[in-house]
Amino acid sequence: MFDQRSAWREAVSNVPMHIAITMDGNGRWAQKRGKPRLYGHRVGVETARTIVLAAPDMGVSHLTLFAFSTENWKRPPTEVQGIFRLLEEFFMRELDILASHGILVNVIGDRSGLPGFIQSVVARSEEMTRSGRRMVVNIALNYGGRWDIVHAMQALADDVRAGRIEPGDITEEMVKSRLSTAGQPDPDLLIRTGGEQRISNFLLWQSAYSELYVTPVLWPDFTPRHLNRAILEFQSRHRRFGALGPAGDGGDSN
Repeated sequence: MFDQRSAWREAVSNVPMHIAITMDGNGRWAQKRGKPRLYGHRVGVETARTIVLAAPDMGVSHLTLFAFSTENWKRPPTEVQGIFRLLEEFFMRELDILASHGILVNVIGDRSGLPGFIQSVVARSEEMTRSGRRMVVNIALNYGGRWDIVHAMQALADDVRAGRIEPGDITEEMVKSRLSTAGQPDPDLLIRTGGEQRISNFLLWQSAYSELYVTPVLWPDFTPRHLNRAILEFQSRHRRFGALGPAGDGGDSN
């Protein structure tokens, strides 16, 4: 039998501070069971709740969940509307629990493109959990990595236009400070469920040196045990950031 507490204690050292997860496979999970895709999204929301509550006990300080991308608008309108209603239900139902667990909710993405009722519940969620100190959970809604970078560039362009900075003064740190995750550590570990091996426009700047972990497990089946397994895998890797490894082997480039 899996001993969660024992496994989590084993993972205390070298725990990734920031874990980002592409929660893929809801639709496929439902279809395998002869259910509508929206049923998979509903179960996926419950999985998200379980992982959010378990992550702080593993030592994670920041968790980013890819809930709805800028590309997801291409899906059937009924599915899109259903996803937003499930998110609304989640925020309204779980706020007290998240707040009591010291979890701060932060939504990243282009809010202006979200339905009005989602914008309202998002603002309320952030307000009610702003005193959380155990973990920050970023919910990526109407988010895309390219959008994030463009948005940062527009902010820097405004600063140049206003004479606050010169173009030649722009640094990586300035760009980072204009991204939606400003003030947070970059993801140490990027998890993708469902087996697909691509980044899918998720945290493109921030994940430059993230360790990638792909699992065939579909998101509704993902449990704290699977998260712990990903953390243990992370701990077994040597992060070189372009430098040589301990035995003098090559880093991330020639």
